[in-house]
Amino acid sequence: MSHALSSPCPDEDVVWRLPEGGTGHRLSLLVLPHAGGNAHAYAPWRDVLPAHVRLLIGQYPGRGARFAEPLPTSMADLARPVLRALPPDTGDLVVLGHSMGSLVAFEVARELTAAGRPPRALIASACRAPFLPNPARVHPERLTDDELVAALKERGGTEDGVLDEPELREIVLPSIRADFVIDDDYRHQGPARTLSCPVTVIGGSEDPIVPVPALGRWSEVTDGPCATATLPGGHFYFQQQSDRFFALVNDVLARAEAGAERRTLV
Repeated sequence: MSHALSSPCPDEDVVWRLPEGGTGHRLSLLVLPHAGGNAHAYAPWRDVLPAHVRLLIGQYPGRGARFAEPLPTSMADLARPVLRALPPDTGDLVVLGHSMGSLVAFEVARELTAAGRPPRALIASACRAPFLPNPARVHPERLTDDELVAALKERGGTEDGVLDEPELREIVLPSIRADFVIDDDYRHQGPARTLSCPVTVIGGSEDPIVPVPALGRWSEVTDGPCATATLPGGHFYFQQQSDRFFALVNDVLARAEAGAERRTLV
């Protein structure tokens, strides 16, 4: 399926803005989805985040309101529109990605740091460090639709009902293929240590895609502290360990907010 050229989508379609409760946000959490993922899958996170944290979710080309846009062919196609679409009042920001989304999150954090606006923290979930080659390439260009669907089901994280419905599958598979080509080939070039913020890395103890030893290499991307945690489960461990996962995420948010408050007082 080809995607016709279209005019750029509004910023609200590139970065979803799920409002905080109460009197306004003191911190924003930007979530970048996994390969083949979309913003819809992460919208329920609004219900388990602190009321004063605004949830921002990146929506990649080729899905949702961005369906008519050309499919992404590089990491820049995923990260740069998100950077441009961040709300002007984003303020203090924590960036989180899952799987390939962690690589997008790294690129967003790297660009913000280079621009003198570093995030308060980066959370990388179930992903290799960005300077490492992909240890579990999918090679979507070699797979038939049925083979690609089988590979997706093995990884988890995608609703089987979508993949089992022919018409829906025809809609979602092109963007999934495009994402996996990017994820297969991406490898950050140049100095690895380009961040200054704290980094928290979380993974599944039985993840066949990203083995636990690979998680620790994220410490090499920042001058700040790096903490690593593992939870029981596979590549989408947080779906079974949601309470423990969000306890870790909310702890990062609390520490980021405390750091922002100290900076304001100085």
